[in-house]
Amino acid sequence: MPELKFCPDCGAALAPHIVAGEARNHAWCAVCEAPHYDHPMVVVTTFIACGEKLLWVKRALEPRRGLWAIPGGFLEAGETLAEGAARELREEAGVVLPADQLALYMSGAITFINQVYVGFRAQVENEACVPGVESLDCRFFSRHECPWEDTAYPQVSDSIVQAYDDLATGKFSTWQAEMTDSRYTLRQISEAPPARL
Repeated sequence: MPELKFCPDCGAALAPHIVAGEARNHAWCAVCEAPHYDHPMVVVTTFIACGEKLLWVKRALEPRRGLWAIPGGFLEAGETLAEGAARELREEAGVVLPADQLALYMSGAITFINQVYVGFRAQVENEACVPGVESLDCRFFSRHECPWEDTAYPQVSDSIVQAYDDLATGKFSTWQAEMTDSRYTLRQISEAPPARL
């Protein structure tokens, strides 16, 4: 991500913010006397299952147009995490679920693109879905039907494989992922008893 060099309010050059003699990871405008943060963007996703299949969408927008992904996108101002995930699900795949029917499933940081993501899960009774304006197609795929060679974000495939593993066992823990440009870790942070997604 490009480094913020000028104040978005007054246009003055920004400098590192020094607090108690320590340089912080954000900028300071001496003219406005205000800090300027480059906060990570929050991405919300939904792992929607029907039986042992997960819902995928084929992206209609760049980046990665024409490739497959789990439904999701950026959280908007004024939304709760689950509300944002439910909105993205509706916009991309035409699946309407109330936010309170989405269960927290995964969270993590993707440091190399300055993002934090929060994933939810839910079960639907049938495979009814309709691609929205942000999608070229949407479908439910089993693990073996999944277009792994055409995924938009192969960096997160381990998280999706974990979702398929959880579908197969019927046991859904909560997971924490950390992704940097050199490593990917996924760890269980709570264990759930066997249950349907």
